[in-house]
Amino acid sequence: MTFVHALVIGLAGGSGSGKTTIARTIMERVGRDRIAFVQHDAYYCDQSDVPFEIRAQVNYDHPDSLETSLLIKHLHALRAGQAVDVPVYDFSLFTRTHETTRIEPRPVILVEGILIFVDPLLRALFDIKLYVDAPADLRFIRRLQRDMTERNRSPESVIRQYLETVRPMHIEFVEPTKRFADLILPEGGFNPVGVDVIVARVRAMLEAKG
Repeated sequence: MTFVHALVIGLAGGSGSGKTTIARTIMERVGRDRIAFVQHDAYYCDQSDVPFEIRAQVNYDHPDSLETSLLIKHLHALRAGQAVDVPVYDFSLFTRTHETTRIEPRPVILVEGILIFVDPLLRALFDIKLYVDAPADLRFIRRLQRDMTERNRSPESVIRQYLETVRPMHIEFVEPTKRFADLILPEGGFNPVGVDVIVARVRAMLEAKG
């Protein structure tokens, strides 16, 4: 089936702002069978031919660390009714694995990532642009907990990365893209009114598209 009129939603915001919580809520309330969920994090550049010591020093909060062109290609394919094979990234090794995840086309394409509003070509694909906002201290605590439990990182490495790249790149690249958002959600996933508005809007647009 071709979804040339698929509803494409961009979900941006700083690291630890609550984007994933919002994404899960949208999928649960709109229907997971109606949504193709794609995370920009999966598109970090392949560095399998680069020594680990060098990979560990890369600035992963800069737009150049991501293969955004491949994400754009995949979104066009999903809208054309074609399944795509999304890379699987190993955050403990700082490179892609040999595996991929098959994503099937759906009426709604939900894209999540901190830098998805930076590239004009990618930004132009979104019918709805959402920015999830949260205080810096709360975002840092969430990132610390996530990286330690899910990405096998030490507290020292998380703090060092936050000070050296995460915070300055957020100020330079992420925060300025807030102006492109159609809707800004303060307090991230703890904003039930904002989530209600988003879900209602998505349902209405789906009904309008038939």
